[in-house]
Amino acid sequence: MQFHIISLFPEVCQAYLEAGVLGRAQKTDKGKGAKVRGKKMEVAYYNPRAYTTDKHRKVDERPYGGGPGMVMMAEPIIRAWEKAVGRKTAAIKAGKVKTLIMSPRGTVFTQALAKEYAAKYEHLVLISGRYEGIDDRVRQILNAEEVSVGDYILTGGELPALTIVDATARQIRGVLGTFESLEEERPTKGEVYTRPEVYEYKKKKYVVPKVLVEGNHKEIDAYRGKTDK
Repeated sequence: MQFHIISLFPEVCQAYLEAGVLGRAQKTDKGKGAKVRGKKMEVAYYNPRAYTTDKHRKVDERPYGGGPGMVMMAEPIIRAWEKAVGRKTAAIKAGKVKTLIMSPRGTVFTQALAKEYAAKYEHLVLISGRYEGIDDRVRQILNAEEVSVGDYILTGGELPALTIVDATARQIRGVLGTFESLEEERPTKGEVYTRPEVYEYKKKKYVVPKVLVEGNHKEIDAYRGKTDK
């Protein structure tokens, strides 16, 4: 799957997405011997300033109708989108390209949506706004969907975009290594423990629940809330 992030601060997103599990998923794994495993996902970044036509690289203007702040202009974003997926004609016709605008007014992002994006699309374009928002003609022209990651306002759309990429990438087979790594697919009550069995802090001992160290898997499953399907 390919993620395309349109942002005035791509370095913010890149630093996060190139670390840890998601960073490894973007690299070709040569494995052992001659076996080569391809990338599980790809991420590309597009700064609207690179797609302006004036010498000052201007990407914002005052809003029509008055009001505070500035609004991101349509042209640089549309051009960035064209660079990202404009030539993916076959994918667009097949409905394999999804464009999202980060917005507190949008559809609330959920785990179900993450699964849907991973299953249905080959390209996910995430547009991160700044200032007072994005010229609404971007949404109209690109048939983009506004998506929100919560009932609050952030300085920009980079954190929501990262949230969506992270949650969606986890649903791509091979990104986490094993199916069991998906928390929502394994039994858990939200409590996990590791060594040592007894941890002492300020003269008080904190002990791992007995059922987890006795090795009775039936009782462990019951403790974790696993049910037979």
